[in-house]
Amino acid sequence: MFRAAPLVVLAVAVSLLTGCAATGGDDGAQPLSVRLPPRHAGFDYQIGGAYPPPAGVRIVSRDRSDSPAPGLYNICYVNAFQAQPTERASWPRDLLLRDEHGKIVMDTDWNEALLDIGTPAKRERVARRVNNWIDGCARKGFDAVEPDNYDSYTRSHGLLTASDATAFIALLSRHAHARHLAIAQKNTSELAGQRRRAGLDFAVAEECGQYDECGVYAKAFGDRVVDIEYTASGLRKALAGWGKRLSIVRRDRDVSTPGTAGYVRAVR
Repeated sequence: MFRAAPLVVLAVAVSLLTGCAATGGDDGAQPLSVRLPPRHAGFDYQIGGAYPPPAGVRIVSRDRSDSPAPGLYNICYVNAFQAQPTERASWPRDLLLRDEHGKIVMDTDWNEALLDIGTPAKRERVARRVNNWIDGCARKGFDAVEPDNYDSYTRSHGLLTASDATAFIALLSRHAHARHLAIAQKNTSELAGQRRRAGLDFAVAEECGQYDECGVYAKAFGDRVVDIEYTASGLRKALAGWGKRLSIVRRDRDVSTPGTAGYVRAVR
């Protein structure tokens, strides 16, 4: 058997170590084993239920309860900052954010309780549970994770801060990267400038065309942005300004599946 000379072995070892430390992103934040989404690629948002991706789609986002779409770039949706109604009872009582009267603080639009990430100890406890979900995404073969409700601190009546949110998502980012998953910033354009500190790799934006925020995400994430518009006017604005740079789709607000009454999907 061929035995390499010591200097050759050393060179190979250095090369391997360098490769592990190298990055796949634009800013040196992601390990090589993290695969980033392609820029300006066909996209479909399927968090309301999985279905066969339409022709031309290369990126799909699906709920963590579903499986990835074979052969595509798959993003795993996780509700990381709020407790969905069906899961609220399973959370420890002290991890649900409460006001000065002991009442649970709610996101009334979705009837979801905010999770209490206001201290390092509570952030660690919430992260352990969310990280278990991220592990499930990795086992299923997803490429990335999309932790939703990064902006929940804005609905906390001042009980949580932007710093709390950034510190919490940094815990999720480290864990996702350790599981070879990229991690998205979901909305929250005001914190796009914190992406490196938070360890975030790309953006999933809702209605950045409608609200003139696409440029903020494009600048922060080097055009690695997938955008969901919910109105015809929002889609037109997104395509007019960013149609040649970002991944853009229009969906119905319930992100329903084909064959249901409210299903909408458009790319032009």
